[in-house]
Amino acid sequence: METKSQTATARLLLLTFDQVHHVMERAVEFGLVHRSKTKSHNHIHIDEKSVHGRDFASILYDDDGTVLEVVGGRKKADAKALINKALNPIQQANVLTASIDMWDPFRDAIRELMPYAAICHDPFHVVKHLNGAVDNVRRREVKTQQELKRKRYLFLKDTAGFTDKQQMEFDAIVKANYETSRAWRIKEDFRDIIKGRHDKAEVNVLYSMWRQRALDAKIPEITKVIEMLDRHRKGVVNALYMRRNNGKAERMNGSIQEIQTVGRGYRDVERFRIAVLFFYGGLTLHKDYLVLNSLS
Repeated sequence: METKSQTATARLLLLTFDQVHHVMERAVEFGLVHRSKTKSHNHIHIDEKSVHGRDFASILYDDDGTVLEVVGGRKKADAKALINKALNPIQQANVLTASIDMWDPFRDAIRELMPYAAICHDPFHVVKHLNGAVDNVRRREVKTQQELKRKRYLFLKDTAGFTDKQQMEFDAIVKANYETSRAWRIKEDFRDIIKGRHDKAEVNVLYSMWRQRALDAKIPEITKVIEMLDRHRKGVVNALYMRRNNGKAERMNGSIQEIQTVGRGYRDVERFRIAVLFFYGGLTLHKDYLVLNSLS
């Protein structure tokens, strides 16, 4: 637990790597057997993580960021296997919201297994797509507008953190009314909707107004993002008024990245699964914990 490294642990305890891994494997098996089958997980998050090259794993988190299960792959069948391994039918029926990015296989698996759960598309993933669109507009415009050269960071950074020089440079670009600055304004307007607290009807109105302004700007890169959002509108609106996002899951992703870095990657998805559940599954890993808990 301290080293987050099976190799370092093996060296410290004069064991082999496989011996350490088998201890972790048995601990995870024990923990999963003794994990509560009646606990309700009203809000879940599903995300993907690159394990090795083009090999991906799908990860299901509880709302507090605890990892409930990991499976290899990110297709619909993989997402269904993930949900079924982590949650029994009664637990699935108690899920109220499922927060995901706009990956269709995750959405389709949730619709099939948990049809009454509200799907929420993380608003910050939307902002990520809009940031990409803004940068693509800048890349296109910089070929004819030298003032935009080496200004990428200005349009990705929060204006509240600008230095005086950066603020002057940014104001000059906005005043020139380049497509880049108009695209940036559209992105910021969406962020303003995220920051507010609105009921479902208000969010629908605000989102519709924002969408129309974005289309009226006639910026191809922005229009492409809007077309994508149109296919996922319900999930976007759900997330905005329910204020659901993948923040805790994203933070846990950072912790998972730490064990990948320390462990120098995992070529085997199952070994990756065992490591993630061992460190971040919130599991009771040894029978002595059960004795201590019963005594307390």
